[in-house]
Amino acid sequence: MTDIVEGPALAALSCGKPAFLVVMLHGEGADGQTMVDHALNWAPTMPKAEFLAAEAPVGVDGVKRWFDGGDPEGLAKGLAALERFLEAALAKRRLPASHLALVGFSQGATLALLAGVARPGPAAAVVAFSGGPYGAPPVGADGAPPILLIHGDADVVSPLAAARETKAELTGQGAKVWSMTRKGLDHAMDDDGVIAAGDFLTEHVVHKKGAAQDDHDHDHDHDDRDHAH
Repeated sequence: MTDIVEGPALAALSCGKPAFLVVMLHGEGADGQTMVDHALNWAPTMPKAEFLAAEAPVGVDGVKRWFDGGDPEGLAKGLAALERFLEAALAKRRLPASHLALVGFSQGATLALLAGVARPGPAAAVVAFSGGPYGAPPVGADGAPPILLIHGDADVVSPLAAARETKAELTGQGAKVWSMTRKGLDHAMDDDGVIAAGDFLTEHVVHKKGAAQDDHDHDHDHDDRDHAH
């Protein structure tokens, strides 16, 4: 497999050096442009953030994927490759790890969540769309970033149960996890989910709150129009 490379990006609207970096990981078989298109919705409330789409390695079959699910070590290799990419991206922009956010869809969501939880110096936030199964990601010694899980209840590729199990595992380790269930949505990102992700990123990356925060176990399963706050 080839290396992870920088794909299309949306520069900070402030026109200066970005103060934050949001790295986006596309789904298997897709490309970075699909994620940058969503970032157009988030940029206005995050003018000092650069939105960077990473491009997954190309497999022998010509399909872009972050890891080979058939390889027992595939996920570990994918995480190691992503960590190298993130370190290089932050160093290039002279930004600390605390100014990094990760957003992923499908296989990209799995990798974004695991990397965001495990990497030293927690990221500012993680948003995972339709990811999983995640396994049981251990929270690092420095704690976990705020996490938003967005999932359709009609997803047959990655069932909603995967997100619910992960939320329970992470909250059990003290992580702050929000969730949003999209009723009738299959394996996809929809407008309401994208809007909620933007609200979440703006709150936790740009307008960080102190330790006195709301109960971290917010769940919006009861109303598919609710946003995570």
